Amino acid sequence: MANNFKMLAKTMYGFEDILAAELKALGAMNVETGVRSVSFEGDTGFMYKANLSLRTAIKILKPIRTFFVRGDQDLYDKVYRMEWERHMKVSGTFAIDATVNSDLFNHSKYVALKTKDAIVDRFRNILGKRPDVDVKYPDLRIHIHIQRNQVTISLDSSGQSLHQRGYKTATNIAPINEILAAGMLLQSGWDGQCDFLDPMCGSGTLLIEAAMIACNIPANINRREFAFEKWPDYDQELFDKIVDSSLNKTREFHHKIYGFDKAPSAVHKANDNVKNANLSEYIQVQQQDFFESDKPVEGHLHMVFNPPYGERLNINMPEFYRQIGDTLKNNYPDTEAWFITADLSAFKHVGLRPSRKIKLFNGKLESRLYKYEIYAGSKKAKFN
Repeated sequence: MANNFKMLAKTMYGFEDILAAELKALGAMNVETGVRSVSFEGDTGFMYKANLSLRTAIKILKPIRTFFVRGDQDLYDKVYRMEWERHMKVSGTFAIDATVNSDLFNHSKYVALKTKDAIVDRFRNILGKRPDVDVKYPDLRIHIHIQRNQVTISLDSSGQSLHQRGYKTATNIAPINEILAAGMLLQSGWDGQCDFLDPMCGSGTLLIEAAMIACNIPANINRREFAFEKWPDYDQELFDKIVDSSLNKTREFHHKIYGFDKAPSAVHKANDNVKNANLSEYIQVQQQDFFESDKPVEGHLHMVFNPPYGERLNINMPEFYRQIGDTLKNNYPDTEAWFITADLSAFKHVGLRPSRKIKLFNGKLESRLYKYEIYAGSKKAKFN
């Protein structure tokens, strides 16, 4: 289509295929996976929709120029020649993020500085004054990527990372990132067709993301703003239509989502965040030690959780993971249980054989997402 343009969605390691599937389901064209990224094509309305709806995207970049450079002066000259006055007002603010993998440049901050100088000098020479830099809340966030001698300059349509959904006001120690939570849920095949439990729910991120997937609620519906809302060509009427259309595609959820945590403070924070996300009717959080719990429902249960590990709490890891395995085996028949850990030897102590292992990163920590299938007959067999 004539109005379509290329975009790039950035994501976390291991979620490239999931993000590609999300984009295709939304209606993106020419979807191609990369490393921690997926490229695609769509129009301005689709860019709005991608920011609003994608669960596993960190940012949506809109490339506006690609060129080759021979050195820093060449970079300056080519950035200077771009019509920056089309993208922001001289009274506005901007910020530059740079990523560099090149023998020509050995520091991303230097590239950002050189780019900033070219933009500022262009405004000063044409209009007699210059826009200011604001690294926290700019009107325009520019992304420059240099691979060898190829430069791609993009506008960041998202602004703050898209994991900042807007519903979380209270957090626990080392809360799980919302994008990681959504990606784990989608990796696990969660689709809202049964009851769900996070038995160590902390501040409730997995519970909320699970409910939003189950009800097909746009991931960023609670977010206060996107960077594209400050662009000169922002179309408020179009964005409102995209929001209304997305909300019309929500669906009813006929099961229940349960959260356990043994810390009263965590239960309180989780309930606050669930309320902020307007999901209280679907999610029930209670103070409960998982190791002293029984399955809260009849029938099949889908479980996804992020157990604490040595980085966060001083616990006896072998004993802790043995208790996870024993609790699942003895008290949770007909359950599909998934959990993530950065302690890569921990699963040996669970005492159950995982049916899947998926490599992910929790922040900078290499982690594994393990799947355990607990069959309905296992508890009965134990007592025979």
